[in-house]
Amino acid sequence: MAASEENSALFPIFILTIMALPLVPYTIMKLCHAASRKTKSIHCQCSECTRSGKYRRSIFKRISNFSTCSNLTLVLLWVVMIILVYYIKHISQEIQIFEPFSILGLESGASDSEIKKAYRRLSIQYHPDKNPDPEAHKYFVEFISKAYQALTDPISRENYEKYGHPDGRQGFQMGIALPQFLLNFDGATGGILLLWIVGVCILLPLVIAVVYLSRSAKYTGNYVMHQTLSTYYYFMKPSLAPSKVMDVFIKAAEYMEIPVRRTDNEPLQKLFMLVRSELNLDLKNIKQEQAKFWKQHPSLVKTELLIQAQLTRESATLSPALLGDFRRVLELSPRLLEELMKMAVVQRTSQGHGWLRPAIGVVELSQCIIQAVPLSAKKAAGGSPEGIAPFLQLPHFSEAIIKKIARKKVRTFQELSDMPLQERAELLTQTAGFSSAEIQDVEMVLEMMPSITIIVTCETEGEEGIQEGDIVTVQAWVTLKRTNGLIGALPHAPYFPFHKEENFWFLLADPVSNNVWFSQKMSFMDEAAAITAASKAIEDTMEGSGASVKETSAAVREAVDKVKAGSRLVMGKLQAPAEGNYNLSCFCLCDSWIGCDKKINLKVKVVKRTRAGTRGGPVAEEGPILEDGVEEEEEDEGEEYDDYESEYSEDDADEQRTSKKGAVANGKAHNKGSQNRSSSESSGTDEE
Repeated sequence: MAASEENSALFPIFILTIMALPLVPYTIMKLCHAASRKTKSIHCQCSECTRSGKYRRSIFKRISNFSTCSNLTLVLLWVVMIILVYYIKHISQEIQIFEPFSILGLESGASDSEIKKAYRRLSIQYHPDKNPDPEAHKYFVEFISKAYQALTDPISRENYEKYGHPDGRQGFQMGIALPQFLLNFDGATGGILLLWIVGVCILLPLVIAVVYLSRSAKYTGNYVMHQTLSTYYYFMKPSLAPSKVMDVFIKAAEYMEIPVRRTDNEPLQKLFMLVRSELNLDLKNIKQEQAKFWKQHPSLVKTELLIQAQLTRESATLSPALLGDFRRVLELSPRLLEELMKMAVVQRTSQGHGWLRPAIGVVELSQCIIQAVPLSAKKAAGGSPEGIAPFLQLPHFSEAIIKKIARKKVRTFQELSDMPLQERAELLTQTAGFSSAEIQDVEMVLEMMPSITIIVTCETEGEEGIQEGDIVTVQAWVTLKRTNGLIGALPHAPYFPFHKEENFWFLLADPVSNNVWFSQKMSFMDEAAAITAASKAIEDTMEGSGASVKETSAAVREAVDKVKAGSRLVMGKLQAPAEGNYNLSCFCLCDSWIGCDKKINLKVKVVKRTRAGTRGGPVAEEGPILEDGVEEEEEDEGEEYDDYESEYSEDDADEQRTSKKGAVANGKAHNKGSQNRSSSESSGTDEE
């Protein structure tokens, strides 16, 4: 009977072990992740962001954030584990081990006289002649009598004291961790046991493996479908205009899976009429263009209209069903745009270059989606090369207010941001009719906007100058400053319903040939990761140059101080191409703010090889290179595209103006950072 009870207790122990093996490490990982997460998110405090509800930390919001499927499942599993522990403990208490001395109330090693006295005392209390209670009779027969017999018989007592059991040495016993009813092999229980073994030992692991492999085969590490990457790679073209990037972006496989319901037809028709002006339709053949638009795949039509609803801020007109799809489209957009950016800068040409024009278009589309600004607003107008888009990201601004401000000779966003605080407040009060609270909101956003400074050096490690075939190291320190003193912060984005961190893309490119030679994504949010990466990069560079341990430590400390002060290190290696002078540009593009990008020029000179050997292998005819050169700020003049002007396009006059500027020796360029919120920058002064 005891063996049967022990077997019945083994099954919950088995289940408890199986649950605890994955659950305990997963819980520890979740707790460590929660502890490492910042307790306070630095975000915009303006009234528009407050009304959006994204950052509201009410008790209902906290419960909603906690009540995710994974968290509730985790809590439920821990509740089940606690119940199992209690049940096992209760079962173990019920299973009484036969201990004669304990039953008679004696200590181990008691004498025969003490055993007899204890037996007589208990007999008076539990003997059937003295106590008519059936439970007392059962206890006397099964425990007291057996205990007395085990201790009075010399052989039984010796066995108990020596082996712990009156019957002597016991054999090794094994139990089966299954419910008791499965251990009775009568009738159909044998088939149930077989099904249990097959299900737990074969089918369950097989199902888990199939689900995992099917998901891993479908998605990349960034949770983007492989089919999406293939589509983006196929449709990405070097001449892709910024507004045409939308046509490639909406072809993601994730968007093709969004359901298209019959009830969506009428709301989508109404939405089409509201955003029709943003769809690049030919007004001369508007009927044919509309018919062509609606002949596209329904998922493409729906996705593009929902994105246009975000750009034109028409989401309030959506039906409840469309609103759910709208949120899904926006939730997927940041990581899809990141992958689209990677497809734009991935090595395509024989020299290993990506493409600049579509890369800029992807960043501009990301900016417009986050800030809910139409793509047409980036078209140059009224003397402003970047258009009215930077103004529209400010709270309480509209096209009518921008026109009123333009009449006061404030035509560019840079002019507005450079104005003294008092003068700007008077302008907004008198011209736009802003209240003091609305002016305060504008000031909060202007203080949150980042100002970028770039310092770039291009050199061959351990050598003077850059020669054909050299492996050239590009090192750039990108520094971010805000008026409010913050470094990492969430952008002002009241119309984007999800948390979005600022990300920056550093591009080294040749605008004339449309080639991107080097690209790297940056973030100013995670300081610890930036310190680790910068320390390792500087340490490797110093060790490669043969520096001493003391010099390496000093360089690493200096790098750590720079990172803590708001700088990020960007490093890359390129193979110098054939001899010649190359006019490159360094871009630092923000995917969340409009008008906060930075562009500087870098002149690189590659001379004919005179050093022995070929350090970089075969030299490509027009490969990526870096030369001794200069880096300087320049004004970004717009060049008209088919659709709208990109703020980074350059015309021939701009190139001529750049070629007349002086060079800085040894491939070092310093961009001394006045606050530059606009991507249209005035020419800076460089030191020779």
